[in-house]
Amino acid sequence: MTSPTARVHRVEVAVSQGRADVRGEAVKRDAAALGLAPSSVRSSKVYLIEAALDSAQIQSLAQRLLADPVLERATLGVTAANAGSRVIEVHPLPGVMDPAAQTVRDAARELLGLEDLAVTTGWRFDVAGIDAKGAETLARRLLANTVIQAVHFEPFVPDSLPRGGGYDLKVTHVPMRDLDDAALEKLSREGHLFLDLNEMHAVQAHYREIGREPTDVELETLAQTWSEHCVHKTLKSTIRYSSDSIETDRIDWSKRPGHERQPDGSVVIHNLLKSTVAAATHELIKEGVDWTLSVFVDNAGIVAFDDDHALCIKVETHNHPSAIEPYGGAATGVGGCIRDIMGTGLGAKPIANTDVFCVAPPDTTDVPAGCLHPRRVLNQVVAGVRDYGNRMGIPTVNGAVYFDERYIGNPLVYCGCVGVMPRDKISGHAKPGDVIVALGGRTGRDGIHGATFSSAELTDTHADEFSHAVQIGNAIEEKRVLDAILRARDAGPGGAPLYHAITDCGAGGFSSAVGEMGEALGAEVHLERAPLKYDGLSYTEIWVSEAQERMVLAVPRGNLAALRAICDEEHVELAELGTFGTPNRELVLRYHGTEVGRLSMSLLHDGIPTPTRIASWTPTPAKQREGAAKFDAGDALLKLLAHPNIASKRWIVRQYDHEVQGRTIVRPLVGPAGEGPGDASVLQPTPGSTRAAAIGCGLAVGVGDPAIGGDPYEMALAGIDECVRNLVCVGADPSRIAILDNFCWPSCRKPENLGSLVRASEGCYDGAKAYRTPFVSGKDSLNNQFTTEDGRTIEIPPTLLITGLGIVNHIDRCVTSDMKRAGNAIVLVGVATDAMGGSHLARLGVGVHDANIPTTCLREGPANAHAVAKLIAEGIVAAAHDVSDGGALVAIAEMLIGSADAEGRHALGATIDLARLATLTRDRAPITPVAAMFSEAPSRYVLEVPHNRLEDALRGLGGVRHAVIGQTTDEGELVVSGSGGGAGLKVSVRDLRDVWLGALDW
Repeated sequence: MTSPTARVHRVEVAVSQGRADVRGEAVKRDAAALGLAPSSVRSSKVYLIEAALDSAQIQSLAQRLLADPVLERATLGVTAANAGSRVIEVHPLPGVMDPAAQTVRDAARELLGLEDLAVTTGWRFDVAGIDAKGAETLARRLLANTVIQAVHFEPFVPDSLPRGGGYDLKVTHVPMRDLDDAALEKLSREGHLFLDLNEMHAVQAHYREIGREPTDVELETLAQTWSEHCVHKTLKSTIRYSSDSIETDRIDWSKRPGHERQPDGSVVIHNLLKSTVAAATHELIKEGVDWTLSVFVDNAGIVAFDDDHALCIKVETHNHPSAIEPYGGAATGVGGCIRDIMGTGLGAKPIANTDVFCVAPPDTTDVPAGCLHPRRVLNQVVAGVRDYGNRMGIPTVNGAVYFDERYIGNPLVYCGCVGVMPRDKISGHAKPGDVIVALGGRTGRDGIHGATFSSAELTDTHADEFSHAVQIGNAIEEKRVLDAILRARDAGPGGAPLYHAITDCGAGGFSSAVGEMGEALGAEVHLERAPLKYDGLSYTEIWVSEAQERMVLAVPRGNLAALRAICDEEHVELAELGTFGTPNRELVLRYHGTEVGRLSMSLLHDGIPTPTRIASWTPTPAKQREGAAKFDAGDALLKLLAHPNIASKRWIVRQYDHEVQGRTIVRPLVGPAGEGPGDASVLQPTPGSTRAAAIGCGLAVGVGDPAIGGDPYEMALAGIDECVRNLVCVGADPSRIAILDNFCWPSCRKPENLGSLVRASEGCYDGAKAYRTPFVSGKDSLNNQFTTEDGRTIEIPPTLLITGLGIVNHIDRCVTSDMKRAGNAIVLVGVATDAMGGSHLARLGVGVHDANIPTTCLREGPANAHAVAKLIAEGIVAAAHDVSDGGALVAIAEMLIGSADAEGRHALGATIDLARLATLTRDRAPITPVAAMFSEAPSRYVLEVPHNRLEDALRGLGGVRHAVIGQTTDEGELVVSGSGGGAGLKVSVRDLRDVWLGALDW
């Protein structure tokens, strides 16, 4: 009997006849947003399998592995398209990570006993009712991202699947010792190094000194290590800051550590990060904040949870990759943060994810060339975070979405993760002689230049130029790695780890992981030992690739066998790359015995030049304007509830599994129907404990927007204040809150942008000290702008995300924002002014308002937080909600919306006394009715208090400004008693709910 020859077999899998094609219907619906109207869309999954299989074997494979026999049908070969339909197929480009194909390949090899088997996957869409041009539009704008995918307009059956070719070693030296400045800058840009001229001079001087040219891998290693993404060189630099307002500033420049006033009135700041964000934390630790266990020195910040356990937290951004390929960018963003938690100390278990997205409005019509439509960006980043977290079994419990047209070319994707670990395993260090071990996914070309790319500015050509920087993750691979690490962490004698240190393979790949772990020791690496996804990678590509799902460990040689046994059981690949420790503390790179690179660790980590940078700040006057003389408060309330920043994000939250692991106490959506907006989420990190952890965030972009007279100093204070409020509202103790900073800024080469970064950093110092909330970790991304093909540069607004991790001392005292019972008192804590600058009402352009930016009082904010927290801890408060986007009336409306059932019935109502609301001001002079209802002034809370506890509540609030502004009713209506000017209103909660739920319910 003749054996079959190897060829490509095609299998199409579609839903069974008569069943709903959910993917096809979604494409049909989304096509309408592009102005297309297909009459039908049918989808099929396509598998291309290259192997020596006969028809019976491929049929068996299709039925046993590729199709669900109840829901789907599998067809071998190409099915004929229906008359009038056009075929669109989308397949990954060669070399792009295809996790589904990898799973099919491994399973098929096991089922059939074949090793020589290759698989790729794709999607087929049969679309009726569109012409050829419409098919092209649908494919390019909705179905495919041509950075990573190929589009075919007929069924795709190649003769063979792409496989990597061989690589012949050729050590490349880069001539740079004799280059002039122009040539150095050209080398930096065209070589994707993105080092500035001072840094290129430093590299040039080093190689002149040692008398040779750098190899390509040495130059790449320096570029990765010195990138903004890896070393935070702007925030760590010396800055000369000048402003006309220094003498009248709220900032007390004379009392800042590391700040020196100059004779010309400017201020020199020595290491901005160390002198502000980090200084606040270290000062707080000296003042008795003793529950921080590790700050700014590991992959994540670590704080004490109880006597035996610690919590760690990390938030990062994945902006530029998400601008090019949103799904992969967001997925690998959250995957990287999860690995940060896995690689913190000696390994932590991830227990929760967070995400915040900043994108252009979904109704944007003018999309510059080189940009994806913001609606598609948002859909895909949500899907990326959803798929990665859900597949790893990690709940996504907290987040936000913020819309502004300036994010059109440079969306922001913040991803975070929280983990739990034993307190006796919070630190580790490599030791001389330890084996450098790589665990997890194989190395490919995906992610090359990711770190340097993230330090660049986006242009309309970056999708083509940096397609190699796009990474596609595989959550199942990372789950295997996690399971192996957690076992190995506790597998040694007495529960000791089998390794001395661990870190993730993040930005810079092996370059940064090994380079950082071996900083004090040196390291020798044999690059040919790294497992590859395909042949043909050069030694440089192996070293700097940021391919995902990889960890690096420092393992005593005697523990290798035990570690390998665990990895074999968990189906995790292990590779020995070399050893830590060299005689001269050098990084030595070899490929099949040939030395391809040698760098001193002192050059790598201490050699970067630190020139003084110039920063300036000129306050922009707020643009005062008058709104309409007649103001309709009810109409304004409905418009605010429909605003994309305020409207329900239910369609996002419900895609995430926020219940997995069974730790979630307070969910992101609250109330009887699970539709009200939660302020923060609460988790139980350790089973059986009455103590819990709360996770929340604060984002106050409007307050810091220089375009409208905003001040990033006030943005930082407002962000910290909002984060604290969100945590307090669910029951967190304000004296046990740790925070993180994530700066996303336009290019700080411009002095005015660097000046705004300085002000935000100073705000972080003052805010952390006032609220006694230490920063434990953070990240920055400082080149967020997009240059269009016609030369316009669109800068994002300065954006600072504050993430908080708080301790809830008693789980049974957690509260949620939904109103609970008719007849309870509604109490407002905190004061407002007429200042409406940066508010959402101001963005709508309605109402008479003062356009100045509201300020945060550093005495009132902490006092209010502690007073409210004490009431919640004593069980006095039935519901709590912070006043933020939209103001007090929007907060009350959201609390009422949360009280309704799934059909919107049985909602509570409320009556509000506008006069009482308007007199709750800092100077006790009444403010305008518009400001009373819609001011977004900080430090304010709305509380629902049972009348039998009202006296206790008012007594507890005696030290802070507050007022009883109304009460809950069973009428299902929000009623505000007006005081002239058309400020009164009466609107049903069902109408409020319909607007709030429907505005963004995609």
